[in-house]
Amino acid sequence: MSIVSYRIKPGTKVNLAKWDADDRSLIGNRKAAAKARLEKLTRTLDQQQELLYAEGRYKLLVVLQAMDTAGKDSTIRYVFEGVNPQGVRVAGFRAPTEQELARDFLWRVHEKVPGKGEIVIFNRSHYEDVLITRVNGWVDGTTCRARYEQIVAFEKLLADTGTTILKFYLHISKDEQKKRLLERRDDPTKQWKFNPADLKTRDQWEDYMRAYADALSATSTHYAPWYVVPANSKLQRNLIVAQAITDALARLKMHYPPASPEVKSAIIK
Repeated sequence: MSIVSYRIKPGTKVNLAKWDADDRSLIGNRKAAAKARLEKLTRTLDQQQELLYAEGRYKLLVVLQAMDTAGKDSTIRYVFEGVNPQGVRVAGFRAPTEQELARDFLWRVHEKVPGKGEIVIFNRSHYEDVLITRVNGWVDGTTCRARYEQIVAFEKLLADTGTTILKFYLHISKDEQKKRLLERRDDPTKQWKFNPADLKTRDQWEDYMRAYADALSATSTHYAPWYVVPANSKLQRNLIVAQAITDALARLKMHYPPASPEVKSAIIK
């Protein structure tokens, strides 16, 4: 299953209106087969994560960005359901504190990146500082463009020191978002997720699409690529993310560390 077509080539000018949020080409009319494929990918990821942790050499950073209801939480839940939590962390980024605002915008991010043998998932990320800040006019165009360059340099530093970086924009349509917001509003088991403040963000939809398009265009590199993931279908979304991660880990050609002489000669009574 090739997912190269969902990856943004460096230097590409992104127009999100040309990306089909309802794409289900990996599923077609074979939903059962697609579910089986996803189950196989999650088993593979479980094995790869154990190997990554045991070898203790490489690091993996997964960045998830999306409009509300596109499924960041459920992507994490389904794609990483089988991994050992000992070697996996999820980091979220809410409004910065006074201490964080007193420093550069990447300061709070750097301390949460993965260590050797670890997978870290950013549920929202440093990209908030070129999205919500831009849409709401908290930074001007000059500052925003400078931050693109700083983000690219920051991710190059991480890549040069052994971090594999995969970034996923979960692309949902405005109509699908409305459907999911209504479900949250009307379902007692989902009402806790509904935040009336999200409706302001929905009113800014076109501004966010422009901000996302510019950020994706400016920061997709060969060492930290962006994937535009059709997210109207949860199964299609999860397949793409799981496939991209397992492919990237496979390219590392990891091995279990050799046993020490003490292990080989140990006598167990």
